Amino acid sequence: MIDYQTYCQIRLFHQERGLSFSQIGSELGIDPETAAKYSALTTYPRRRANKRPSKLDPFKPAITRWLERHPYSATQIYQRLCADENYTGGFSIVKAYVRAVRPVRHPAYLSLAFAPGEAAQVDWGCAGVIQIGTTRRRLSFFVMVLSHSRMAYVEFTCGEATEHFLACHQNALEFFGGTPGVILIDNLKTGVLSHRFGQQAVFNPRYLDFAAHYGFEPRACTVRKANEKGRVENFVGYVKKNLLAGLDLPNSLSAINTAGRHWLATVANIRPHKETRQQPAELFATNEKPALRPLPPVPGDISVTRTVRVTNRCRVVLDTNRYSVPHLYASQQLTLHAFPDRLCLYHAHNLVATHPRSYERHRDFENPDHVKELLEQRRRAKDAKWLLTFYAISPHSEFYHQQLKTRHLNERNHINKIVALTEIYGTEKVALAMEDAIQSEAYSSQYIENILEQRARHTPVPGPLHLIRRADLLDLELPTADLSLYDTP
Repeated sequence: MIDYQTYCQIRLFHQERGLSFSQIGSELGIDPETAAKYSALTTYPRRRANKRPSKLDPFKPAITRWLERHPYSATQIYQRLCADENYTGGFSIVKAYVRAVRPVRHPAYLSLAFAPGEAAQVDWGCAGVIQIGTTRRRLSFFVMVLSHSRMAYVEFTCGEATEHFLACHQNALEFFGGTPGVILIDNLKTGVLSHRFGQQAVFNPRYLDFAAHYGFEPRACTVRKANEKGRVENFVGYVKKNLLAGLDLPNSLSAINTAGRHWLATVANIRPHKETRQQPAELFATNEKPALRPLPPVPGDISVTRTVRVTNRCRVVLDTNRYSVPHLYASQQLTLHAFPDRLCLYHAHNLVATHPRSYERHRDFENPDHVKELLEQRRRAKDAKWLLTFYAISPHSEFYHQQLKTRHLNERNHINKIVALTEIYGTEKVALAMEDAIQSEAYSSQYIENILEQRARHTPVPGPLHLIRRADLLDLELPTADLSLYDTP
């Protein structure tokens, strides 16, 4: 018997290409009669398995009766067959038969209905990875769906920490323009510390404070009952299949969120929902938005506070990145308020440093103002060292320094040049040049350099003058000068 692929090729060659059976047989390497036989069939014939009698056949009716009375396991059925029915077969055929005849029991769920403004559901989804600089980060997206209208909000982040979780809540509530009565979340650690089966959930105190500020009641799903927030579960899948499928993610978080907002406004929130048969945006505007509670006048605090120690290099480390602080707080403890987009550092309730938060890794971020004073102190210390060296050149160095100050010259520059001249000409020559400059009242490093250069030049010693002619002995005859020009009035 030929396989299904060969059968399809025979039908294709004979009916669509018009080949003869001999040509089909040569093409496929089969007998022409076989090609003629299968080309006449309208469907592919199935193999008929030669069923052999099984040792389990006599016991199958009893097994069926037992399973109808009670959901026995395959192991229990096998043990009972061996003990009461003298079964001598193996366990594998018992297990396969029980699996085939056991009635499938699908879980039944109630269809939940929510009043306008009653509840919202929240969940996270994964969108792959994003390249930020030289770092690859996991890209997550936050989803909040209003349970009545199915109006949805999506935000992409590079983390799912507490500050991201609270910030996404805040942005979603501002997007909706109000707060629902209940927000249903999964048992994630940023919202729920523990939730034992059959007991009340223990919420994260940070999340409880945020909920109290915005006036909603947090609720956690029952353990292993994700169907309780089925609306947001379905929307997470919808984001992956509709928005992210085939989308080339840009290397910019703001660009991705802009694309997400555009998708919400043009696709997700205006499509007719299969359950409500209405557009979520339309149902939200007419029914649910008036039922939402107003937002508080002051936004809630979404930062996460922790105590950090400053290194001796004036740096605070967060997520492998180093951020500078003023040098006065080196090796001290500061309070860090971490936001999704920025970092604020406090010392005794005083703000001492702020930085934009980076999602790259192993980067160093320095604010020039934080080390400006430290660099100035080092410069002054270096100048003091040069000044002491300058004073050691000559007893007149201090007087020369005062004269440089009086003339409002760049004393630091002149002193450095004069000290450098000692390495070229030596201390004694520079001291003599300084005395000469004081006598000439020439106060500048250029004057001292000129004096040193002039003294360093080689001047040949003049030899005796030999005169051999009379004219050379200065016996000169000069004509009398005509002074009549001066008598003219």
